[in-house]
Amino acid sequence: MNKAKADPNYKVIAENRRARFDYAIDSDLECGVVLLGSEVKSLRTGGSNIAESYAQIENGELWLINSYVAPYEQAKNWGHQERRKRKLLANKKELSRLWNETQRKGMTLVPLVMYFNHTGRVKIKIGIAKGKKIHDKRADEAKRDWGRQKQRLLRQSE
Repeated sequence: MNKAKADPNYKVIAENRRARFDYAIDSDLECGVVLLGSEVKSLRTGGSNIAESYAQIENGELWLINSYVAPYEQAKNWGHQERRKRKLLANKKELSRLWNETQRKGMTLVPLVMYFNHTGRVKIKIGIAKGKKIHDKRADEAKRDWGRQKQRLLRQSE
């Protein structure tokens, strides 16, 4: 959050808020995204959603699947498809690490946040995650509730 205040070009485009609730994130990776011109223009106006999307490695390339970028009205004839596969840019070492991680049982690649970095380029943060069970979600919720209650008690005792 401090980065957003320090850098005027940094801007969050879309955030997958349910990802941290539904998945246990082990590690994350910043990737570039290959976009068309009308997609970039649309992202600058704020029309996107990555909540239902996921990343997948196919033929040695990393792809973002089922992400939504709203159509750009001024690009009527040369627009883009809203839910097309978009290529993600990562080096070979990172790709091999992602491939090895996703071959383990239950691991998947989940997009966490899409943003413009300090140079104005679109980046996406991909998390290597494992799906949570219902009891894991309940335990996290109980832990969060206890933290809130503890803060209330500390405030009342002061």
